[in-house]
Amino acid sequence: MPRAMLEYTKTVLQKVSFDTKLFCKEVEKAIQRLLPNEVEELKHWLRQFLTDKPELHESLIFLKA
Repeated sequence: MPRAMLEYTKTVLQKVSFDTKLFCKEVEKAIQRLLPNEVEELKHWLRQFLTDKPELHESLIFLKA
C-alpha cells in the first residue's frame, strides 16, 4: 500500500504528458505529497520517462528544489 501513491502519480504523469503545463503542475503536486524516498524514486523515473520527450524537460526544475 505505501507505494500506491507513487504508482498512481506515475500513471497520472503518463496520462497528462501531452500538456507541458499540466505535467509540470502534477510534478509539483507529487513532490509535495510523496514521502522523501518516493520523491527520489520519482526523480529517477522522470529522468528515464523524459528521455524522448524534450518538451517536458522544463518540469525537471521542480526536482532541483
